[in-house]
Amino acid sequence: MSKCNDPLFYKIIRPIAKGLFIVLYRPKIIGKENIPKDGKIILAGNHKHNFDAGMLLSSTKRCVHFLAKIELFKGKFGWFFKAMGLIPVDRKAHDGKALKSAMEYLENDKVIGIFPEGTHNKSNDPILPFKIGSVKMSYDAKCKIVPFVIKGEYRIFHKGPRIIFFKPFEVKNSNLDIANEKFMKLISDKLTDSEV
Repeated sequence: MSKCNDPLFYKIIRPIAKGLFIVLYRPKIIGKENIPKDGKIILAGNHKHNFDAGMLLSSTKRCVHFLAKIELFKGKFGWFFKAMGLIPVDRKAHDGKALKSAMEYLENDKVIGIFPEGTHNKSNDPILPFKIGSVKMSYDAKCKIVPFVIKGEYRIFHKGPRIIFFKPFEVKNSNLDIANEKFMKLISDKLTDSEV
């Protein structure tokens, strides 16, 4: 079986995990119609908590192949993350292998999930500086990005966090630093907009 096929394990675990996540955290999902039902797409946005991947997993029926820190694959649950179709990223180096793997998924019309901050934000700033991976993938693969923002807190059995998806856009500017700054500003503006 091609590594770019959606993992059977993911298909089994997803509805169970989604149901449990919804019962515990009562998330609100807005704008999920902006996620295409087929074809290659990148989901990218802010990262405030370890549970953010659960928010994305609960937001679409499509299999989301997350880029995740390589440390997750080295622990005793490494088999789980591998079986879920995650792509390991070495954050201590410019990881061309991870980018290549993600591009292969996109070439096979799959969904890539990425948090451009590279880690969850523990600071008092709305977001951390974005790494360039998401805009580079969009430009190289001629693939659109669906931006999202996650707001609110993860509190069991309380009004939960919300995730808002916005209209897809494609990075066409070959100056990726400028494109990355614009994308980061878009997410920052949405995060600080009290009407969103």
